[in-house]
Order: sequence, then C-alpha cells, then structure tokens
Amino acid sequence: MKKFFLLLIPILFIACRNNPVKTTPIAGTRIVRSGLNYPWEIIWGKDDHIWMTERGGKISRIDPATGNSTFSFTIPDVVSNNEGGLLGMALHPDFAQNGFLYVVYDYRSNGDYKEKLVRYIYSNNTLKDPTILLDGVIANSNHDGSRLWITNEANPKIFMTTGDALDQSLPQNKNALNGKVLRLNPDGTIPADNPFPNNPVWSYGHRNPEGLVMVNNILYESEHGPDIEDEINIIEEGRNYGWPDVKGPCDGSEESFCKTHNVKEPIWSSGNSTIAVCGLDYYNNDLIPQWKNSLLMMTLKNSSIRQMKLSNDGLSIVQTQTFFKDQWGRLRDLCISPSGKVYVCTSNGENNDVLVEISKL
Repeated sequence: MKKFFLLLIPILFIACRNNPVKTTPIAGTRIVRSGLNYPWEIIWGKDDHIWMTERGGKISRIDPATGNSTFSFTIPDVVSNNEGGLLGMALHPDFAQNGFLYVVYDYRSNGDYKEKLVRYIYSNNTLKDPTILLDGVIANSNHDGSRLWITNEANPKIFMTTGDALDQSLPQNKNALNGKVLRLNPDGTIPADNPFPNNPVWSYGHRNPEGLVMVNNILYESEHGPDIEDEINIIEEGRNYGWPDVKGPCDGSEESFCKTHNVKEPIWSSGNSTIAVCGLDYYNNDLIPQWKNSLLMMTLKNSSIRQMKLSNDGLSIVQTQTFFKDQWGRLRDLCISPSGKVYVCTSNGENNDVLVEISKL
C-alpha cells in the first residue's frame, strides 16, 4: 500500500501540470483554439486573422471566429531547446502588397546554438524565399529574447530584442549582439542614424526582454529580472539599461554605476520578487473601458494579465491591476483586434496550450 501511494503522487503531479486550463467558463471569454504547443508570438494581421508562432517551428494563420488554421508552415531548421526555438514575428506595414514576414529563431550551425532574423515572403498561401537579415546572435536554452516591432512609417525600422543567453559579459559590450534592443532597416542593413556607427545596437544592458510595443513614438519593453526586479522600460536611443550591474531602479551601491554609465531606470519594477513578465501590448479601445490607455502585460510565473495604466504623457505608470490570475496557466503573449477584443496565448506546453478571446471583464 505504501509503494502504491508513492507512485500515485508523481502521477497526480503530472496530471495537474498538464491540465492548467480551467474548464469552468469565464464570463466575457472564449477559448478560440486548444491543442497548441508553446505558442510564442501572436499578431493581429490587417487581414483580420491571427498570425502565430509556436516554439517548435510552426507558423499559423488562424481565423479568430472559428479557431481554424487557414495556413500553416513549419520552418525546417528551427531547433527548439527549452526556451529556445521559433520566437518573435512581425509583418511588414505593407504586408498586403509585399508579403514580407519576419521571424527570429534558434538553430544549430556546426554544433553551435545560434539565433537569426529571417525575412520570408508570403505568397499563394505559403512562405518562400527566406532571406537572412541578421545572424550570429548567441542562443541558449534560456534568455534568448526575442520580440520584433516594425514601425509604421514611410521608412519603417525593425526593432529586435535579444537576451543575454546566460552570459552576463555580453549586455554591456556594445560590439556584441546579445542583451540588446537592435534597430535595422527592413532589408537588414544598419540605419545611418543608429547611435553607434555601423552597429545595429539601439540600446544595451538588457537581461531577457520578452515584450515590445511602440505607442505614440514611445517604445516600451518588458524584461525579466533574475530573482527580483522584473522591469518595464522606455527604450531610448543609445541608452544603457544596467544589466548585470543594476537590477531595477538605481539604488544603494548601484548609483555610482548608473551615473557613470548613463543608465536609464525602468518606469516600473516588480520589487523584491519576480512575476516573469512577457508579451506587451497597448489597449485604448472603448470595448473594455477599464483598460483604456494601458499597457497590458502577460506574466508566466504569475499566470495573469497585468494592466499598467499610463499617465497622459505616457512616461509613467500611474496604476496597476491584475486580471485572470491562474485561469489558463502561464501567459505568453497577446494581440488586440480593431474592435477591442483581446487575444491571449498560454505557455504550458505538451499540446495543452490555448488561444483565448476576451471581450469584457
């Protein structure tokens, strides 16, 4: 009897781990799609479909009304290694005309685990003509970043976050690609007005940035802290964000480094704990009035949506509130439809992930 009891505990543990999604319906929400496996990026496309990456290498185009895939494509050389694999994705502002789709993913070359930015062309319901725009980023089983954001302007720019790949010597080295926010032209060339000549680095001193959104020309980034001080930062040209010498706001022994190295402090930090911050987007729709003029941030460890109400000038966070805690498990990313519906994807793994629609609180 004692032997049976000991065996039962791990079985129950596995069952609980693999079933984090609650089956009780939640008012104002709908499960759009289930059976996903580590979705990482979701984008609301101008074609009114949700574009999704899954860490194993799959890209899908999903009808938000039915949850059905209208297109899927698997990138052959993606190598998933714990948190590594197919990560960030972005669609060119003129995607309907040029079909340019950008992805960041990890792969192996001569035994080395690396990360690259690749542009595909979406045409005739497939992806073709992969073009490597940036290569040589070090990858690891953790701390790979990577979010993409493309500005919607006459001469768009790509912003790309990279993690420190578990090497703390890289973020403060401006000649290394890791632990950075990078800025590139859509063809992969380096903009002439970048802060460091012939260098894609836009900002440095980052640990593991997994959220990125631009609002009114302000670029916001969410970043994992070690055991304290998750952060939301406003990313500015050429600025140092402190890691690994500074965690969160500059205080105590960190103040000297901050003054000497032009460190930009976060507009929010989690203090003496972490909630594993992730995907970030901006909400300003009447459908859910509570969330107007707010950053919405996904959390993994905290398994919730964190609302960050912005000041009128967007330079500070004036109020925070937590929603849907422990309802669907770890939350990885979100996107927002023009009607104001919010779509959230989980990060529980083992084909147990879901895509959720939120239409009211």
